[in-house]
Amino acid sequence: MAPAGAGDNSRRKARPSSINWSEIDTILLDMDGTLLDLNFDLHFWMEYLPLVYANKHNLTHQQSKDKIYPMLEAEQGNLHWYCLDYWQKIFKLDIAKLKEDVSHLIQIHPFVLDFLTQAKQHNKRIYLVTNAHRKTLQLKMRVTNLESYFDAIISSHDYNIAKEEQGFWQQLEQAVGLDKSKSIFFDDSISVLNSAKKFGIGTVVAISKPSSKIETKTVKGFINIETFEQATPLKHHS
Repeated sequence: MAPAGAGDNSRRKARPSSINWSEIDTILLDMDGTLLDLNFDLHFWMEYLPLVYANKHNLTHQQSKDKIYPMLEAEQGNLHWYCLDYWQKIFKLDIAKLKEDVSHLIQIHPFVLDFLTQAKQHNKRIYLVTNAHRKTLQLKMRVTNLESYFDAIISSHDYNIAKEEQGFWQQLEQAVGLDKSKSIFFDDSISVLNSAKKFGIGTVVAISKPSSKIETKTVKGFINIETFEQATPLKHHS
């Protein structure tokens, strides 16, 4: 369900973006915040995990947050930050199982299915390129049924290096035979977008509304889209 006041945004006419689809053969897509609503992840790490941890250790919810947040922030952008096994060791909790508890919050963003369907019809290569752990991927693919749209799913854990680092892109380029100039990449993380741009991905697009519960925020220096409706419909380029 859309949050209060979001109706106008979702019905706003798509603005044409400066994406030249005739020059693009490969689509690289982030998952959390890009294809899927980031609300699930924010709720899990910011609210649900601290609640479970508080119950286990006889803390208030706030005391638990005060302890957990700095631990999460210390690893931000590192591979550990995205690793369920790492946090399972740290918190002594079954993180993958806890994610199942709130899996009803996993939602596909608006217009994503239309976009993926059109992209396949136009024979674009489509790769899911994510920092998400394989256990998270299994859960999210099961809930969303998105897996069949992708030529392959690449997790940064496969390469042992996060998307924030150039080494990730070098390995991706070799693994899938990437032509950088003919590739487009969508993500909601400024550090990852900068990394892709630095590597030379031809078109880099920022998602300005990663969570349905958070206001749209323009990411400077990139093409911005609020929803995939604004990623110039492929059907206009046969």
